[in-house]
Amino acid sequence: MYAIIATGGKQYKVSEGDVIRVEKLDVEEGSTVTFDNVLAVSDKSLKVGEDVKNATVSGTAVKQGKAKKVIVYKYKPKSGYHKKNGHRQLFTQVKIDKINA
Repeated sequence: MYAIIATGGKQYKVSEGDVIRVEKLDVEEGSTVTFDNVLAVSDKSLKVGEDVKNATVSGTAVKQGKAKKVIVYKYKPKSGYHKKNGHRQLFTQVKIDKINA
């Protein structure tokens, strides 16, 4: 059984027991997270739309952290323009406990 959820502007295919990294959620480590925006659920057949409007996916926040640094480098030839910038994206690691369909 799997479900497709949307959070943080992205979509994730999850099953029970999966550990996923999503955009940072405002929860503490060890607390329960509920995803209400379920797009599809499949157990033996695929259900979408009105069939999954009451479906939820619950999980536990395992870790809060920062991803690896991404270097952004801008350069224009012959003008002496160089700009270097770094970015570390915040994430929340979530273990999927149950799919309520």
